[in-house]
Amino acid sequence: MVSPSATAIPYYHIDAFADRPFVGNQAAVMVLDEWLPDNVLIQIGTENMFAETAFVVKDETGEADWELRWCTPTYEIALCGHATLASGHVLLSRDGGDGIRFRTRKSGILEVRRSGEDYEVGLPAIPTAPKPYPEAVALLGGKPVLVHRNDTLYNLFLFETADQVRALDPDLRALGEFGVEQFACTAPGEDTDVISRVFVPGAGVDEDSVTGSAHAALTPFWAERLGRDSFTAYQASQRGGYLNCRLDGDRVWLGGKCTTVAEGKFYVSG
Repeated sequence: MVSPSATAIPYYHIDAFADRPFVGNQAAVMVLDEWLPDNVLIQIGTENMFAETAFVVKDETGEADWELRWCTPTYEIALCGHATLASGHVLLSRDGGDGIRFRTRKSGILEVRRSGEDYEVGLPAIPTAPKPYPEAVALLGGKPVLVHRNDTLYNLFLFETADQVRALDPDLRALGEFGVEQFACTAPGEDTDVISRVFVPGAGVDEDSVTGSAHAALTPFWAERLGRDSFTAYQASQRGGYLNCRLDGDRVWLGGKCTTVAEGKFYVSG
């Protein structure tokens, strides 16, 4: 039985970058009337055990439509692409409209738009530059031909072939000791322009299913290498997912579908 003192929170389980259930990346979306304490948000993320749980509250500042935050099972993160796409899918499906703006605490204003039968999420482009990282390379289980990094914990490792990326068997426990850094391994694709796998073990996500934030770094990286601003991508995780990637100045637009898997109420006591 539900406690009489429990608060019921609208809850949605969304598969993002997915045209059907059981593929793409899972996200929980929680629509709040007001912010719960930070430790409760993280506890909810732990309970859901998805890569991210997204929390939205109506924005009262006039800068955006909603305020948005994300929690992994262990901590609050600064940017999440797939859970932003999932949040846009929930709110646009529920309330209608062609687009929605989210105010975030560390990544500025993000936007989700309808794009035909799909959606696209606008994220800040994350620039990277060549920089060796031999400590991480030794743990990946393969030999990249190029390493790009930046100062905000994003690391890109370029391999020659898609088969090399698929064959990687990294030492996840050791990679997790680097903290919450993200390790994106990429190569030219097979049925898409680009393929990747993304590991974030220090954040409690050994291998992410489809990572929007990683593609915010991969998009400017590959746009320069391919000589064009748009391309297709596949993240070769166990679940797998497809993205349409487009660079627009200092913004990256990632397109794909979303599938609602479950809808209900999440009860919080106290």
